[in-house]
Amino acid sequence: MSTTSRSVPMGQKIAFGIGMLANQMFPAILGIFMVVLVQDLGFPGWMWGILFFLPRVFDSITDPIMGFISDNTKSKWGRRRQYVFIGAIMLGVSFVVMWQLYRENGVDYNFAYFLFWSFIFYLGLTIFSVPYVAMGYEMSNDFHERTDIMAVAQWIGQWAWVIAPWFWVIMYDPSWFESADVATRELALWVGIVCMVFAMVPAIFIKSTSTLNENYSPLTPQNIGSSLKEILQGFKEAFTSIPFRKLCIATFLIFNAFNTIAAFSFFIVVYYLFSGDAGAAGVWPTLFGSVGALVTTFIVIPIVAKLSKKIGKKRAFIASQGISVFGYILLWFLFIPGKPYMFLFALPFFSFGIGSLFTLMMSMTADVIDLDELSSGKRREGVFGAIYWWMVKFGFAIAGLLSGAILTIVGFDATLETQSEGAVLGLRAFYSGLPILGTLIAMYVMKDYDLTETRANEIRAELDARKSTKPITITSVYQNRNALLVSQKQTLETDFDFSKTTPSDIKNAFNNTLNTGLHGICFSPYLEGQSIGEHLTEAQIIRRMEVVAPYTQWIRSFSCTEGNEFIPKVAKQKGLKTMVGAWIDSNKANNDKEIESLISLADQGLVDIAVVGNEVMLRNELTEEELLHYIQKVKQALPGIPVGYVDAYYQFKENPALVDACDIVLVNCYPFWEGSNITHATAHLKEMYSLAKQAANGKKVIITETGWPNEGSSNNEAYPSMENAMRYFINIQNWSQEESVEMFYFSSFDESWKVRHEGDVGQAWGLWDKNENLKYK
Repeated sequence: MSTTSRSVPMGQKIAFGIGMLANQMFPAILGIFMVVLVQDLGFPGWMWGILFFLPRVFDSITDPIMGFISDNTKSKWGRRRQYVFIGAIMLGVSFVVMWQLYRENGVDYNFAYFLFWSFIFYLGLTIFSVPYVAMGYEMSNDFHERTDIMAVAQWIGQWAWVIAPWFWVIMYDPSWFESADVATRELALWVGIVCMVFAMVPAIFIKSTSTLNENYSPLTPQNIGSSLKEILQGFKEAFTSIPFRKLCIATFLIFNAFNTIAAFSFFIVVYYLFSGDAGAAGVWPTLFGSVGALVTTFIVIPIVAKLSKKIGKKRAFIASQGISVFGYILLWFLFIPGKPYMFLFALPFFSFGIGSLFTLMMSMTADVIDLDELSSGKRREGVFGAIYWWMVKFGFAIAGLLSGAILTIVGFDATLETQSEGAVLGLRAFYSGLPILGTLIAMYVMKDYDLTETRANEIRAELDARKSTKPITITSVYQNRNALLVSQKQTLETDFDFSKTTPSDIKNAFNNTLNTGLHGICFSPYLEGQSIGEHLTEAQIIRRMEVVAPYTQWIRSFSCTEGNEFIPKVAKQKGLKTMVGAWIDSNKANNDKEIESLISLADQGLVDIAVVGNEVMLRNELTEEELLHYIQKVKQALPGIPVGYVDAYYQFKENPALVDACDIVLVNCYPFWEGSNITHATAHLKEMYSLAKQAANGKKVIITETGWPNEGSSNNEAYPSMENAMRYFINIQNWSQEESVEMFYFSSFDESWKVRHEGDVGQAWGLWDKNENLKYK
């Protein structure tokens, strides 16, 4: 199966990578400077832990909100660039101001000052990093090109970790600065300005397209506020994706464990290798971080990128993390007092852990976003990126607390020139043991990760096919049927006057209409994560039936097997009438099972109207002769029950033999799929019904499906929205009751699997959402 791919010019990759340099330089320098808070400004361990924890928790909360804003931004610059530019300025300015700390102001004042500006800094980081990361996900749809993009970005970004440790040398060299706190005040100015410029590069040089005409949610304060519920739901939906859940958990374990002990390398080198003499330690703390970063840059990332192409991303991840475990074990033995150079031999192995993590995980996250689009119909780089980095940042926050706690547990006291043997031994034990434990668990979590290159390419091909062709069900055939209609540009007397109504008025009218009761509703049985072919339980049918039963007289089902046979049974228990459908398609063996089950259900007294097939002619899955055979078979078996066949309203005019074969004429009528403006949609529906009645030759006509989606892509003048869905529902119910038209509304609940057949609108036809909450209350 082939798929299109998008090659990215090296200049664009480098521009993205320069943004990564800023994205990593800020936290890298921050981690170096943070030592000053304890070592020079006298902050106790608990303050250090809080300064690590609270701003990062705030950061993790604002990330998903920023993801929603970024994903739904309409502008001529696209969805991301302007935020990256603004966030870069906030990062640079706040970083400079944050480090203006003076000893004479005292620990309490400095703590409060630093905490406040940390919140501003991390807000800027959110505004910059969430859309920046999403830009990377959008740059290519090719499985391996994504890894190359992330490899280039990580290669450039790794220089932050090469450069940052040398600030220790500069800060503690008296020939440069009289003290480390003076050093941080001055160095912060240069770091802030340079990194701010780096952060602006992606906003200036990475190409984007206008989103002014996209069908995004309006970014009003009300919508952003209400998006919190959607964000929480997005978290829930994201974690129903098993591959994404594995990525997040594995990243949390590895990154959290690493960052918990990262700062301890300085203390171990100074207090274990050099007995607390920071001057004697010289450049060795710096070499630990810098050499490790150089190894990552020139050895780990190129090897991992090549390894990923040869053996796949998952196997490359498992291999890389296994090497890192070996490196952590070596560090236990190669931290040798008097021989500080020995730990350098462990660094090539140690560096495979974090060095491979984001190169692979960011590429794998882009694959998961494709999988999400296939199932949800939405492209949500911002939300998924925010959720993934929420896990990273929440882990970072936890790591800060754990670092402070470990320092306290082992009895480390920065005010002492010499630490106790137990304190240093405890730091060393945590330094090797905690990352090994986290990495081993992460490897176990990822062992069953199954989003392979083959599967990723299949998903990409399905998405490309979906975008290049019309939806395969109703849209493609309903389109251009307007020639059948005498007039669309009118309204009906039964239509509600919406010209002077508020959104609240429309919701009240909707609820009044719903509470008045429906003739019938199409029953949606599939829960989130389920799809056609999965067996439904009686318990889920009962739960959903309890939701809809108070509002309708009839229930329509579409199949009689795989648990669908519970629908008429439960409906009858609720005192409802049933229109029961046998699903018919090109699978003859399955057709026989459906027909047998339909007849059996009718024999049990569970069927009021029997339906043989739904839109079979529309889908061109059977010949007319084959379909008529199935209809006749059911009619002969059920002489006392009306038997019909469901299809688009015009099919009965084009196939008069269907009218002759059926006891009743059952028609699907969708003004939406014919591009009708909502203002004229009821008149459009009436015209469809009239054409069906003309073709019915006096037989009873029932509208078996009609509805309007509340979100998704528009179809000519038909726009999905909450308001339009409510307007359509109110108007057609008024019309059907006024003219005594029997009508089944489509549908009861949203079902995500339908996006595979109808595009992004497929999941948005329900009166209730997929979690069984009424959408328009």
